Amino acid sequence: MPMTRARIGRGAVIAALSGAMISSAAAQGWTIPQPSPGLMPNPAQGKALYAQHCAACHGTDLKGSDKGPPMLHKVYEPSHHANMAFQLAVANGVRAHHWQFGDMAPVPELTPDDVAHITAFVRGEQRKMGIR
Repeated sequence: MPMTRARIGRGAVIAALSGAMISSAAAQGWTIPQPSPGLMPNPAQGKALYAQHCAACHGTDLKGSDKGPPMLHKVYEPSHHANMAFQLAVANGVRAHHWQFGDMAPVPELTPDDVAHITAFVRGEQRKMGIR
């Protein structure tokens, strides 16, 4: 019986997307920033870091602004943008591809641990909105 997307399951889809992201990152000569081993991402810490480094473009309420897209949107759900996408975006910047806000510049003052905390905050807020 042929395998369909419905039968593959979310985990396999995420793994496939993650593999594609790793391949793309490697092809561009990027390494994927890794948080410290054993780090327990803290959403409260991430909220403060988000307010300081991300809210100006992505909105204090994560709903975007005239400078950047909303983080509370299906396009940023974990199955489309895995957590490593946040690490890569902060470390390397992002070429505009989903939105018309222009490219995102790297944010060199944020460490991989900071990004893990921010990602935990964003994921928690996404879950509250039904984005899974």
